[in-house]
Amino acid sequence: MLEFRDILLRQGGFTLAADFALPQGRHAVIGASGSGKSTLLALVGGFLSPERGRLVWDGQDITGMAPGRRPVSTLFQHHNLFPHLTVAQNVGMGLRPDLRLDRAQKDRVTQVLEEVGLGGTADRRPGALSGGQQGRVALARVLLRARPLLLLDEPFAALGPALKSEMLALLSRIVDETGATVLMVTHDPADARAFAPLTVLVEDGRAHAPCPTGPLLDDPPPGLRAYLG
Repeated sequence: MLEFRDILLRQGGFTLAADFALPQGRHAVIGASGSGKSTLLALVGGFLSPERGRLVWDGQDITGMAPGRRPVSTLFQHHNLFPHLTVAQNVGMGLRPDLRLDRAQKDRVTQVLEEVGLGGTADRRPGALSGGQQGRVALARVLLRARPLLLLDEPFAALGPALKSEMLALLSRIVDETGATVLMVTHDPADARAFAPLTVLVEDGRAHAPCPTGPLLDDPPPGLRAYLG
């Protein structure tokens, strides 16, 4: 469980407050542009520090913990793949950034590529892959890190509807199998409905406690209704 205990984060004139517990499972993060959705993820990832309050993961205070030591992996929209490295090398960086992998680790890279439907692509470069395949490479790298908390910042926003649906289904299956806790920022209510039983609404300077996604989107509060149109 991830707990936001009386958190207040301040950036210039912008503030974001949060005081709730996030249970294990899949959660969407939704709100108007500029409301603080990505800021919330940056707080969890350790790239921003709160002015007040504590961030607690499974009973451990991680508020002052460096990003690299947190039980967190992040999947970004642009995937952050290295074009000069092969698919296997990009994925292998999830285990060792210096890529000095032993045989067991190389076998694990091969296995996770198979799991995301990329068997046979290990020696290709990212530029030779489709957008959906590049997303799978980034997902494979995150899976290899095996961190229990996964942050997704609109990772499939640039994909077409069919491919996005496929990636969300794949991600849902993998998350359920691994028991990870996920926060996925999205601007698309259809993605939230498809992926996340619970949604965190970020509005008016506050990240609200997660609530059932369907009822929230069926009858959104005024600010979210205006944003969704």
